[in-house]
Amino acid sequence: MHTTCRRSQAQTKKPAVKRTSDQHASRFGGTSRRDFLKFAAAACAGGAITLPASTLRAQQREGPPRVAAIFTSFTYRSHAHVILENFLLPYLFNGQRTEPGVEVVSFYADQLPDGDMSRDIARQFDIPMYGTIAEALTLGGDKLAVDAVLSIGEHGDYPVNDLGQREYPRKRFFDEIVAVMRESGRFVPLFNDKHLSYRWDWSKEMYDQTQQLGIPFMAGSSVPLAERRPPLELPPEAKITDAVSIHGGPLESYDFHGLEVLQSMVEDRQGGESGVSEIEFLAGDALMKAADEGRWSIELAKAAMAAELGSPPDSLWQVPGESRVEPHGILITYKDGFKATMLKVGASGIRWNFACRIQGEDAPRATHFHVGPWDNRNLFKALSHAIQHHFTGGRAPYPAERTLLTTGALEAAMRARVREGGKLETPHLEIAYRPRDFRAMREMGATWDIITDEVPQPRGIEPVGLEL
Repeated sequence: MHTTCRRSQAQTKKPAVKRTSDQHASRFGGTSRRDFLKFAAAACAGGAITLPASTLRAQQREGPPRVAAIFTSFTYRSHAHVILENFLLPYLFNGQRTEPGVEVVSFYADQLPDGDMSRDIARQFDIPMYGTIAEALTLGGDKLAVDAVLSIGEHGDYPVNDLGQREYPRKRFFDEIVAVMRESGRFVPLFNDKHLSYRWDWSKEMYDQTQQLGIPFMAGSSVPLAERRPPLELPPEAKITDAVSIHGGPLESYDFHGLEVLQSMVEDRQGGESGVSEIEFLAGDALMKAADEGRWSIELAKAAMAAELGSPPDSLWQVPGESRVEPHGILITYKDGFKATMLKVGASGIRWNFACRIQGEDAPRATHFHVGPWDNRNLFKALSHAIQHHFTGGRAPYPAERTLLTTGALEAAMRARVREGGKLETPHLEIAYRPRDFRAMREMGATWDIITDEVPQPRGIEPVGLEL
């Protein structure tokens, strides 16, 4: 059973810990962790980037940016685990040893469930744990004492509401983080794992505050950064006439990833992103009836599945080797008239597929987002690299508006699911934005020549595929 972490200030308040090279050398086999973190932030920035004045001031101090890690719970293979393992040690990205370029200096755990790893990891890496988010950001002092904040609001024991949404406390985390920044008069880069909130009004408020306060903000899914098999690069301003993305996981939590995969592929279509005007949720026979009526394309869905399986399944109800699962779909109508579909097909948690048609081409273009060994765990190497780029450069590699839009689309789909007719107009989601080229943040596959299926998966945080 999970227990909520609500320790008193007297129990947890500690002075900021100053680590010595000798302390780190003893932990890392003669190599100081501070030594390998000391490379310049510009090396991760990938070019000249104009930083907010507050970020520039923060990075004038010697050493790598200091990061506070705020998370719901830290258990084996939780998001806290699979993200932070790439922040505390070097890792492989595109087959190359990659240094985090930042230093995690504090933890806040909202819950300490059975199987908690946070306390052992904190001891292993000499990171103080604090009883409140404010203390983690101030290192027990009075002012913001970190240069970036990693907010991981995924996993843990939180209620599920009547719409089927897990009520993760991402908005509460955000509010407490921003309160410290406001009180300190300094605004630093912030990453919010996955979608913004289960409530649209809270999500929009989060986004609006980052814009008003000048907080460099990044959020979203790990899956768009995965290797594409076969390789697929859509030309900028492509005239995409139809598109489908497919996942094989649970309702809501994986629907979000499916929406992010879809949006990351279609946002650069001809005319640019204009936002979403209507969302429809369909399942089972109603979904198949809509396909028969030509409202979404089974042919594209089968092309997407063939990219993964080698050939399309005979039925979307039954994927070979998997249990029979009722499919569901989110039908999306964009403001510019473009239509696309996100589907749940089969029962594979590592199913991430995409297909589209481009005007003037007879055959669809399709790909499978390959996650590497150990199910989805290694997706987070590329995501961690992207977050670190954001923290050191002060600019997200892709727009936060993408995740604002997918957050709203998911929330609308969950409301449409319980509504008669399953359809909602969404004028509030007519969000226009310009995409960014994020290819430099994607895994292209070289890492899987080193980390193979035969490499044992570590239980904790330890180097894999490289020598310290």
